[in-house]
Amino acid sequence: MLRFHTAGESHGPALVVIVEGTPAGLPISADLILPDLRRRQLGYGRGRRMAIEQDSAEILSGVRRGHALGSPIALLIRNRDWSNWQHTMSADADPAESATGARRGAVTRPRPGHADLAGALKYGHRDLRDVLERASARETAARVAAGAVARALLARYGVQISSHIIEIGGEAISDPLAVAPARIHALPPDDDVRCVDAGVAQRMRAAIDRAREAGDTVGGAFEVIATGVPPGLGSYIAWDRKLDGRLAQAFMSIPAIKAVGLGLATGVSRRPGSQVHDEIVPAEGTASGTVPGLARPTNHAGGLEGGVTNGEPIRATAWMKPISTLMKPLRSVDLETLAPSQATIERSDVCAVPAAAVVGEAMMALVLADAVLEKFGADSVAEIDAAWLRYQATLSARLAPRPGQA
Repeated sequence: MLRFHTAGESHGPALVVIVEGTPAGLPISADLILPDLRRRQLGYGRGRRMAIEQDSAEILSGVRRGHALGSPIALLIRNRDWSNWQHTMSADADPAESATGARRGAVTRPRPGHADLAGALKYGHRDLRDVLERASARETAARVAAGAVARALLARYGVQISSHIIEIGGEAISDPLAVAPARIHALPPDDDVRCVDAGVAQRMRAAIDRAREAGDTVGGAFEVIATGVPPGLGSYIAWDRKLDGRLAQAFMSIPAIKAVGLGLATGVSRRPGSQVHDEIVPAEGTASGTVPGLARPTNHAGGLEGGVTNGEPIRATAWMKPISTLMKPLRSVDLETLAPSQATIERSDVCAVPAAAVVGEAMMALVLADAVLEKFGADSVAEIDAAWLRYQATLSARLAPRPGQA
């Protein structure tokens, strides 16, 4: 089992993530993690915080001489902005006079759409900063670092994960499933919108600009795709082992994600079965997926049937709401007096859909890596390598014509 746990606050000293279950012998380095952390900081519409932070991960444990030991891997991502928040975010009851940063007052005006009010009611906090610092999407930097570890395991077996933006502020590409996986994989890592249609991308930027000028925010949707995934990951036997359910939970745990779909997603409800289910045909030349000798002319299912991977690329779409912090804030109340007031303004983004897509990649990587270990699991990559090769041979044997049936 591969699992991870994060800790840290948005303006605290650092974020920490512990990844447990990484097999021994897997090559891991800080340089391997850095590209994904940097991609998470990019995107048209990001705020001033991204100009401050230069995210990188320090490996504290679980790796020696460039290889995983099999023990928990601990990663640290320092917050450069901590120097401006030492007094406000100090863990000490009485911060030392040497603590730097402004002496900020309590936050008492919750933002509609944010965890501020719900978190305060749950835990009894009077200062909403006790909620918002942890509920902040800054936490996703730690997930991306963990996802980079999972991605390294998947890449060893030919699984590639990438994403593209399909909608921002109402501007959308017409048919995401028609976009070939290779085109998505080929998007430049520094593309600020990461949309395959240049014309739509320009309209997305314009929508972000309009929202910024209006003191507003915009949401959108992104698709994450994984190719090279073998059939047989997940389960149709138990509800909590179905891989589509595990993917949905992982995506819905990303801040601001309000809906998730696989393949055609909600489009399946508007079509007859003959236009939804993916026919199975003999492969002619190159197969569409990873099942020897078979192909699918379509992939409406998004690579999963019955909670199990079917060998086709996994395609998952997530819909993200606009960021909750508005420069022209919505109505709220001051919890100290219950008097009407405008919501608190915190430094924020106008749009974070491209960044959320990188987090989506990390979450898919973590779920798929866990499923790989579930099926081929062992204590070392050498043992997984052997199990993987045996399974590939088994698949070919299972699909070979029976004597007298060819």
